[in-house]
Amino acid sequence: MGMIRDIRTKFPETHMWCDSCAEKDLKWGIEHGIVGATTNPVIVGSVLKQELPMWESRICELFAKPEVTEDEVAWELIKEMGIRGAGMLQPLFEESNGRYGRLSIQTNIKNYKNAGKMTAQAVEFSKLAPNMQVKMPVSPAGIKAFEEATYQGVNINATVSFSVAQAVKVAEAVERGLERRRKEGLETEHMTPVCTIMIGRIDDWLKKVVKRDNIAIDPECLEWAGVAVFKHAYEIFEERGYQTRLLTAAYRNHYAWSALMGGRISMTLTRYYLEQVELSGFEVKESMSAPVSPELVAQLKDKLPDFVRAYEEDGMKEEEFEHYGAFITCLEGFFKGYDDLLQMIRPYQFGKPIRE
Repeated sequence: MGMIRDIRTKFPETHMWCDSCAEKDLKWGIEHGIVGATTNPVIVGSVLKQELPMWESRICELFAKPEVTEDEVAWELIKEMGIRGAGMLQPLFEESNGRYGRLSIQTNIKNYKNAGKMTAQAVEFSKLAPNMQVKMPVSPAGIKAFEEATYQGVNINATVSFSVAQAVKVAEAVERGLERRRKEGLETEHMTPVCTIMIGRIDDWLKKVVKRDNIAIDPECLEWAGVAVFKHAYEIFEERGYQTRLLTAAYRNHYAWSALMGGRISMTLTRYYLEQVELSGFEVKESMSAPVSPELVAQLKDKLPDFVRAYEEDGMKEEEFEHYGAFITCLEGFFKGYDDLLQMIRPYQFGKPIRE
């Protein structure tokens, strides 16, 4: 038995997902015991690069439609890749009665300020497959969208999230949506909302701050910061009994999985980190309850106000979410990823030049 399956056997509530919708990655992941998958425009662009020969004829077919735009073609590809990935996970979804086997597809990140547009696209995407989960960013508008989309039956995945404050606001919004459904006699028991905390992007941002401001701090602090934020959020979620499950993402070191085993959480790992888990030889033991070194946390709190903003439940007000440094850099990356995807498919709309 490989380590991913060993973790799944010993800790059934610790769900490992594949952070890819590439056919070969999902096939490998399912064979080794992953139970879900995630995608976003950056991932779709990466997959398209890998699988371009497989998609070229479909891209040309889409561009052959009258009056079609490259944005429409891009979103059709995003949806079709999501549907394919969801289909690969469908048997697991059915066998587990919906406990496992969901694929997360991301809404248009450019709508992060518009709750109505995000909600409408979330509802649309949720109908692409029975096991579809829908990602929206944790902006102030996103908080509104999580409640409304949940009420409309969407299994949400809150993304572009880096703080305890964001995670709690997401969970509260989902609870409001679930309560509205219950009052109308609508099903909620099998809904599986998740809230991402992008552990590695917290570390990335704090490293930028340290370099920018020339702060002397023990380097190990910056490898544990995101994990510390996640563990603090987890304590709050367990204490309050939110239906929303926390999800780790954006891995930079093994702490983001090895220090979180045994929790009622999901983890989405790239193929690289899934293989790292398999090859690590680490003992499969409960580690979620072990606190991050108090000395490291104290140093982070003392030297980095942006860590405090991420770590404390009242570290940020809702209107501040979209102005937090990690939020901005992540959003910039997603915008660029979408632009890169458009550039990749753009040449196909012109067809072959006229020749005599």
